[in-house]
Amino acid sequence: MAADLDIAVVGAGVAGLAAANALRRAGREVRVFEAAEHVGGRMTTVRQHGYRIDSGAEQLSGQGYQVTWRWLRELGVPAADVPRIGHDIGVWRDGRAHPGLAHPRALLTGAGLSGRARLDLAKFLAYTGSRRREFDPDHPESTPLGLATVDDLASRQHPDLGDYQWRPVVSSFFGWHPDRSAAAPFVCLLAAVGTTTHWRTYRDGMDTLARRLAERVEVSTGAAVEEVIGNGDDDARLVVAGSTLTARSVLLCVPAPVALRLYRNPPEHERPYLAASGYTPMLKVACLTDRPLAPRCARPLYALLTPGGGPLAGLIIDHAKHPARVPAGRGLITLIAAPAAMADLLDAPDAEVADRLIAPAERYVPGLRTATTETLVHRFRHGLPEVTPAALARRAEFMARPTSPVDYASDWVMARPNSEGALRAADLAVARLLARQDATVAKELI
Repeated sequence: MAADLDIAVVGAGVAGLAAANALRRAGREVRVFEAAEHVGGRMTTVRQHGYRIDSGAEQLSGQGYQVTWRWLRELGVPAADVPRIGHDIGVWRDGRAHPGLAHPRALLTGAGLSGRARLDLAKFLAYTGSRRREFDPDHPESTPLGLATVDDLASRQHPDLGDYQWRPVVSSFFGWHPDRSAAAPFVCLLAAVGTTTHWRTYRDGMDTLARRLAERVEVSTGAAVEEVIGNGDDDARLVVAGSTLTARSVLLCVPAPVALRLYRNPPEHERPYLAASGYTPMLKVACLTDRPLAPRCARPLYALLTPGGGPLAGLIIDHAKHPARVPAGRGLITLIAAPAAMADLLDAPDAEVADRLIAPAERYVPGLRTATTETLVHRFRHGLPEVTPAALARRAEFMARPTSPVDYASDWVMARPNSEGALRAADLAVARLLARQDATVAKELI
């Protein structure tokens, strides 16, 4: 009996949309199912009152994002629409903002680091640079760091590196807990994306790529997939809004915990990595302001990390990230909740969340409360994959698994917590799916 669908893609984030485009280009019939009413997933941009508010991802890089730039070229997105950010990331220490985090000048100016810490940083950068092939972001399980955590790595260096560089970065941009997150994926990612001189944003919002990809494929939004069941080596069944469909192949482009919940009968050899691939929540408060405020600093900042900031891990000065984010004369500052505060904040009312993050933010941006005209709270229960040593230890076996009617494409597959990781996972899944379908057709013809 013929399947209802050739290929069903579950999830309309960049991984699902890129996979659907590649499969369609290969001559397959594809339908994308998305539970939300919009595409983009964790790269969604909210447009309101002339503001462009990135609800999840904040930036990309001109370096280490090869698949992203390939798609941008194929879709005809000009480089001018993906401009350099051009401002510093700062770190708060001793009552003031220190610019230059993740910038080459940090080795000279400090970026909040002591002289001895700068020396240790220089040695570490030289070490990873000289062994670049061993810090392949596609294979973090194979680095010399083994299963060490971020805290383990920090304990081997001057305390400043952990306190004012590595822990603040993983806590704010990744939402990770340094004591339980593997250092290897973090170091591989930093080596791949380079310094902040390479960092960019999308002029019209971080959902630019997702929206362009969605224009070319059939996407059903507001269509929640309730379960997926594999039917041996033949096909799979999925239930969408109470209706049952069959598909020759199903591609799960969702966070690992969601995939594990939806996929009722995954092969036993896939379960260990699936179960170990946890996610940390992401919670942000966008403060729409009546004027462009910013922390006082020797150099203009687009982000400030706040070690010891209580419930606040850091903040993004969005109107400095790109002026198109706000109407003329206005401002936009996004507050990022600290991982340790998630248990109290994730399910709290929006007004309470905003109040509890704005209060400590006043220390870094005086006048923020009175300048704020409106706040928007963005929550992702599955914000970014937190690659623990347990997950890292199981990844090689998972990546060597045989193909089946149900496969996966998401950032957790690559243990790479960024949009490039999602797109690379999509490339891999498409190659696996096409190879399997072609082999099945060849077998049927014999």
